[in-house]
Amino acid sequence: MNGEREVLRDGASPADGAEEAVSPPAPKEPMGAFPAPGVPRNAAAARDMVTRLLEAEFCSLGGEGPADVVVADALLVTSELVTNAVRHGGGLTGFTAEITDDGLLLTVADASTHAPVTAERDPAAASVGGYGWLLVRRLARRVSITYLPGGKHIVALVALA
Repeated sequence: MNGEREVLRDGASPADGAEEAVSPPAPKEPMGAFPAPGVPRNAAAARDMVTRLLEAEFCSLGGEGPADVVVADALLVTSELVTNAVRHGGGLTGFTAEITDDGLLLTVADASTHAPVTAERDPAAASVGGYGWLLVRRLARRVSITYLPGGKHIVALVALA
């Protein structure tokens, strides 16, 4: 799967044939090591980084920032991607967040070459967990996965308008 790209747009499946360029990969960190400088230790730290980025960006403009619901969506996507990397991806090996003309661009790297899974649900059963990837796909404007030797990068674009 080296370099193979899976791209999802607006929750569409990879079979739809959409493709987009993905940022170059960040260096991979060995499993069990402490996060590299700039890599958050957990979802709370990643949310803090995104919050500070949004505050700096929109305070510097002197105008209104994104609506509270948009910020909540951005923080939820951040939490889900980082939590999934930690719980299911063999550990968080990289994290970047940047503001682009299109919105908040998040890149989360982990140590797993397995694709995120959306579990089938029985609507009659009350289940806990398993909704993260579905939420990411629903809230992000674009999501792409790049598989690398020893891991993958997930890039999500969250609209801020």
